[in-house]
Parts: sequence; structure tokens; C-alpha cells
Amino acid sequence: MLVVRPSTFVDLPSIERLLNETDARVTTLPKDRDKLSEKISRSDDAFGGSGDPDKPASFLFALEDTETNELHGTCGIDTHAGSGYPFFNYRLDEVVHASHHLDISSRVPILFLSHELTGKTLLQSFTITPSLKDTDAFELLSRARLLYIAAQQERFNSEVIVEIQGIFNEKGDCAFWDAVGRKFFDLDFLTADYYCSVKSKTFMSELIPQHPVYVPLLPDEARANIAKNHEAANRTCQLLYREGFSQSKFIDPFDGGPVLTGNLHQSYTMRTLKSKKAKPSNVIGGLKYLISNQSASDFRCTIGTLVDGIGETIRIPLEIAEALNVQEGDSISYSPL
Repeated sequence: MLVVRPSTFVDLPSIERLLNETDARVTTLPKDRDKLSEKISRSDDAFGGSGDPDKPASFLFALEDTETNELHGTCGIDTHAGSGYPFFNYRLDEVVHASHHLDISSRVPILFLSHELTGKTLLQSFTITPSLKDTDAFELLSRARLLYIAAQQERFNSEVIVEIQGIFNEKGDCAFWDAVGRKFFDLDFLTADYYCSVKSKTFMSELIPQHPVYVPLLPDEARANIAKNHEAANRTCQLLYREGFSQSKFIDPFDGGPVLTGNLHQSYTMRTLKSKKAKPSNVIGGLKYLISNQSASDFRCTIGTLVDGIGETIRIPLEIAEALNVQEGDSISYSPL
């Protein structure tokens, strides 16, 4: 059975393997072992509830096959984008240039370096075994985060953002980066990406001028790739659009990929979410649901079948109760696939 649970240090080698297998660009999961260990440590502290609950925290989840103990994916949440530092993006806006004497008026797209999204809840660190991309496991891994947020709402901002992978080729060349960032950093895209993963985006503020970038002055390919996602992120976008996320006016400052924004309370998961007391028993049939416990430190989420009805209790299959570490009378949350 596939279960989403908090990551542990035991997962470190498996996460490294996943990062080498996936075709996704995951700057929030550095391939540097020491930095990855630090991320797991911060996540462990977050799940343990240590520190000030009002301060930024970072959670990392793992998708595990409980029969083989094999790790098949990761996903994460930052309670505050930027983790206490400015969280940089480009904001795509327009300026109007007009001449009354020539009777000419035109709207010109322009990029402003912005940190307006700082402090929003950030969904990140999504990786999954390629063979599971077109299965229910993909939805389980992505949406489990929303069930966790729903159970611990006091720790999160209701405004949720996701940075989507932009366009670059198999050699690691990125037209948007070459046209914008590389002019000021003299770093190729993959090197800049690496620095972002082992440090943070704040180094951008040290080198990139604060002046706006006029989009018409960029090369054709760079302009065409603004706010466009890499084909590897198609499934992620489809799922998030179904949840109620939409494309914002912000883009990733490295690859120009779109930033999706959504409101937790208006998401499909929250609108369909129910909570009841569990009654483990032999259950046959029913509809497919994402089912989770409501533990802050020992969160578990899986897919199973339920027969919903009236009343404050719901029967759940014995194997689901075991996977979620749920006893009779414990609260569970569930949302349909």
C-alpha cells in the first residue's frame, strides 16, 4: 500500500536516487547530501513541533510502499515562502507608452523583480518515480499536502503558491535565463540552479539590478517561454488547475516558468473534505478517497474505499486503519479522488 508520511533520515539514499531518476527540476531538494540532510532535519523539527509555531517551518513528506518499504516520491510545504528571507519572482505587468501629438498608444509588457509572495504557503519538493506519474499515486502525493494543511490550518497561510518548472532543453540550456539572469551573473542555468538549491534565491538581490526588464527587448525564444511550463510539469498543472489554482502574474526568476496561486479554502480538496470518527471494520466496496489521520507529528495519508453516510462515524477497512495508525474513535479526514 502506498502511504504519504513524514520523511526521515533513513530516506536520504532513496531521495538521492529519486533526484537522479526524475526529469523534474527540483531546486528545493539539493543533490548535495549535507544540504539534503539539513532539509530533512528542519522537516523533522517542524513535524516535532519544536520552535516557535509562528516562525517559518519546512515539511518534507515521503511516498512509501508499506509492503516493500521502498520510497517512490517526495513532496513538501513551506509555511512561509522565503523562510524568513525575501522570496523573489518576476511580476509580469504592462506599462502604457503614449504620445498625444502622434496619436500613438501602446501597452508594453515589463518584468519587475518582486518579493510580494514572501510569506505565502509554498508547495514544493515534488518528485515521483516515473512509472507512477500516470497513476493515482501522483494525486495522492500532491494532494496529501492539502489534507495536512487542512488539519493544521493555524500554521499555514490560506494563500498557497506553487512554482512550476519552466522551459529548458535536455542540455540544460534555458533561453529565459540566458536572456536575463546570465547577463548579470555570468553563470549558466544549471550552475545558477545549483546555487539556488544549496543557498537561496536571496543571492539574486545582490546581483540583479532592480530596474524593470522590457519584454520586447528580449530574444524571441525567451519571450515565447515566459510563463510557459515544461512538458514534464503538465500533469502537475492539470491537477492544480482542478484544485482551483490559477496562473498568476508572477514567474520564476530563473527559467520564467509560471507561478500558480490558490486559496486553501476554495480548493477542491477543502470543499469536498469531511472529517469523522473512524470505526475500523471489514468493509467491502465504496468509492475511492484520499484518507488521512489528523496527526501533526505522525501524519499518514493513503487511498482507499469508503462508504460514506450520515452520522459522526465512518467504517474504514482494517488495512487502511493500520496504514494510518488509526484506532477506533480517532478522527480521520477524507476527500474523493
